[in-house]
Amino acid sequence: MNNITQKISTLRKAVATAIVKVSSMQTIEAINNKTVPKGDVFEFSRAAGLLGVKKTSDLIPDCHPLPIEYAAISYEVKELEIHIIVEVHTIYRTGVEVEAMHGASIVALTMYDMLKPIDKGIEINSIKLIRKKGGKSDFSDHLFSALKTAVIVCSDSIAKGDKEDFAGKAVIEKLQKHHLKVGIYQIIPDEFSLIQAKAKELSSAGTQLLLFTGGTGLSPCDVTPEAIEPLITRNIPGIMEAARIYGQERMPYAMLSRGIAGFINNTLVMTLPGSTRGAEETMDALFPYILHIFKVAQGMRHDKEE
Repeated sequence: MNNITQKISTLRKAVATAIVKVSSMQTIEAINNKTVPKGDVFEFSRAAGLLGVKKTSDLIPDCHPLPIEYAAISYEVKELEIHIIVEVHTIYRTGVEVEAMHGASIVALTMYDMLKPIDKGIEINSIKLIRKKGGKSDFSDHLFSALKTAVIVCSDSIAKGDKEDFAGKAVIEKLQKHHLKVGIYQIIPDEFSLIQAKAKELSSAGTQLLLFTGGTGLSPCDVTPEAIEPLITRNIPGIMEAARIYGQERMPYAMLSRGIAGFINNTLVMTLPGSTRGAEETMDALFPYILHIFKVAQGMRHDKEE
């Protein structure tokens, strides 16, 4: 099974269809009139399909067990074809495409089983996914690949050469996966004045996305939030609240991170943990969803110009 622990839970939907084709209108009439010997075809098949949706992970080895928050099965009769429509919703870390298709296939097989005594020419056709929604693909936006981005590592020991930077490089790797190119990558000591000076310099230079990593903990030398906070012109507390919630599900010490986020004029600044794991988890919690903020900001600037 694929590792989905780094993903966040979002509302995910999927719609799948299957087609059962019978050989005569007499079969359609028997279904509609509920005279099929094995019972009410539509209702029995619907019940079987719901069980199929719920039992998908029991039968498909790589499917994760997940909560089914909503499932609906409907039918459209088009001449000799019965079109089965299965819609499934969940709030989870992975989608429900297979659940919807599995449900559609079980509905179709149940219909086949119930109808074969009266119709030897039944066919099951075209089990397929119609649409899906939710997950990172819905929130990714390659339009922001040209964002002027900078990553600054705040660490006395790394700046001295005593240690190697892993967190900053991990952040850059995560950004690259979202098609963001890092134009500036620097290591500076964890000093109040240097951090402020670097934030002012880069925001004045037109940097749009500025990520500091390090100095967000509780040791005496951790001063990154104190340095950045007075410079912020518009605070966005929900960003780091989301990161801490994500981290807390994986490591109880995540609650000790004092990271902050907001705009310094037109530059979005975020302060990430200095540990590699903490930095990676913060990136997983926030990207690519955070990029939506630039679309909103562009709209706001466009409105002002008009």
